[in-house]
Amino acid sequence: MASFVSTLFFLQLLLVISFFHFSSAVRRLLESDDTQQPLLFQYHNGPLLSGKININLIWYGKFKPSQRAIVSDFITSLSTPTPPTAQASVATWWKTTDKYYHLANSKKPSALALSLGTQIVDETYSLGKSLSNQQIVALASKGGQKNAINVVLTSADVAVEGFCMSKCGTHGSSKGASVDGKSYKFAYIWVGNSETQCPGQCAWPFHQPIYGPQSPPLVAPNNDVGLDGMVINLASLLAGTATNPFGNGYFQGPKEAPLEAASACPGVYGKGAYPGYAGNLLVDPTTGASYNANGTNGRKYLLPALFDPSTQTCSTLV
Repeated sequence: MASFVSTLFFLQLLLVISFFHFSSAVRRLLESDDTQQPLLFQYHNGPLLSGKININLIWYGKFKPSQRAIVSDFITSLSTPTPPTAQASVATWWKTTDKYYHLANSKKPSALALSLGTQIVDETYSLGKSLSNQQIVALASKGGQKNAINVVLTSADVAVEGFCMSKCGTHGSSKGASVDGKSYKFAYIWVGNSETQCPGQCAWPFHQPIYGPQSPPLVAPNNDVGLDGMVINLASLLAGTATNPFGNGYFQGPKEAPLEAASACPGVYGKGAYPGYAGNLLVDPTTGASYNANGTNGRKYLLPALFDPSTQTCSTLV
């Protein structure tokens, strides 16, 4: 199981700023595309997700309909090109993952088509307000298990094992129940709403960080620090799930703490990023919100840089 944004990362950020050099540990920030050291991503010969994949959303706890729409519109945007007038799009951002498929099989690369699947709403906290990792898997199992990524999203008042202590979300895989006499291994993701529990860790740059320079936070594009932070973490974990769904795909470093397509570029959202600075971003002239990707229904999102295996650099939209 891979985890995203650890407490260790923020401790390392403090050291980086204190000594004016970059840490070589797993959760390091990259100064910029021009100065970063090449990462040697390896393909471990495991299967990647391919074909038509449904992204099923399991909402656990209290979420407003407007909050659920932020995430569902993001999922829809992954495969919906925005008008040509848009400066950058969610779909363009996602296209970087195609390069992993071409490298895995250059003669006959697989295609991955994502679409929004079913949505399950559990507002009664059926498993309580403090969840273990095993309970997260149980919730993920409620979604379809064939050709699916099941995403569990927990509300701001739900505590999850390791949440804020070592992670903002995770992805992994599990063997599902028998479908038509055959068991399928499905991929799952969990992301927590950090608005009240640890926004400085899991919702930066829309909240001041716990460590480092206390510059003013950016304005969230959907005016919801918790949900806009969830989108950042979900986007990162989706990229990791597509390119390393079962722990033997593309990653660098140890299998237990891999650097994946997005986690290899932490803290980088636009060109010129450095520790404590997200990079040069687009700014909505009406709201003042910072973003780098346009989505469906007029949505704007801030998405993390993805590691481009063809150039061995972190690729940003802006």
